[in-house]
Amino acid sequence: MRSSAISSATGNDRPSATAAPRSFALTGRSRPLDPRTNAVRPDIADVRLAEYVFAPHYAAAVERRIAAETVLRAARPVDSEALATLGAGEPFELLDVTGGDAWGIATAHGLVGYLDAALLENPA
Repeated sequence: MRSSAISSATGNDRPSATAAPRSFALTGRSRPLDPRTNAVRPDIADVRLAEYVFAPHYAAAVERRIAAETVLRAARPVDSEALATLGAGEPFELLDVTGGDAWGIATAHGLVGYLDAALLENPA
């Protein structure tokens, strides 16, 4: 028993030189994903996409419900392209709130976009 403790302390229990090294290689750029159907922006991405795309930050979706009918927008400005009309009670996977705008996934439509954060409520 004492000899095994000594070999551990001296580092003699390292793998042999013939063992395969454990490594990985980056094989190229992140795979481009459609931001209308994948929650990816230059600054943040849905953590479920981490194996497909690199982002400076990842967020885990928080389930919310739409409180009143609203429009899911392609971008933050209120006059940006409308992607879908969301009805009251529909689920929304919230990923980010900035300046009163919520960004996330309208799960019933499979679309990613922005809406007024004040129109989100906790699920029942």
